[in-house]
Amino acid sequence: MDIKDLHPSDENLIRQAAQLLVDAFREHWAGAWQTFEEGLDEIREMLVPERILRVAVDDDGNLLGIIGGIPEYDGRVWELHPLAVQPSMQGQGIGRALIEDFEAQVRQRGGLTITLGTDDEDGMTSLSNVDLYDNTWEKIRDIRNLKGHPYTFYQKMGFVITGVVPDANGRGKPDICMSKRVE
Repeated sequence: MDIKDLHPSDENLIRQAAQLLVDAFREHWAGAWQTFEEGLDEIREMLVPERILRVAVDDDGNLLGIIGGIPEYDGRVWELHPLAVQPSMQGQGIGRALIEDFEAQVRQRGGLTITLGTDDEDGMTSLSNVDLYDNTWEKIRDIRNLKGHPYTFYQKMGFVITGVVPDANGRGKPDICMSKRVE
């Protein structure tokens, strides 16, 4: 596996990345990219010099996964967006490798913190379908993964839950905010 920048001239990988966004998020994020064209728009939006967009490819040049980053707070904070691994390849260390590479990219740019939002639109955690305005921090402290939500993957990668956005995706459908210090 090789991890490298996605270049605006690599139309084949750009098209694979656009389709990956549709395929990887289809089941669990209604606000995600529903069509190839929406995925393509997102990839092209990420292909600007101030952002990070990296791809993991196999020895034949086939796309395994992508990771992107958006600078905030004068580059001290980077939002991880998006991270996607081919659904058939998940659980094989590709996401871990992409995050480790992303951390190195952020560190090289002087970043101090990485943030991300991981939505819960499908009742995948105990933070879904509850009133998060009542005892917010207790509910965050006692969070449970009910259906394989990716927040536990991010925790294994060193991220901590730093908040929630209640009702971000509709009533009872929060966005879970996570952060990690860049060492």
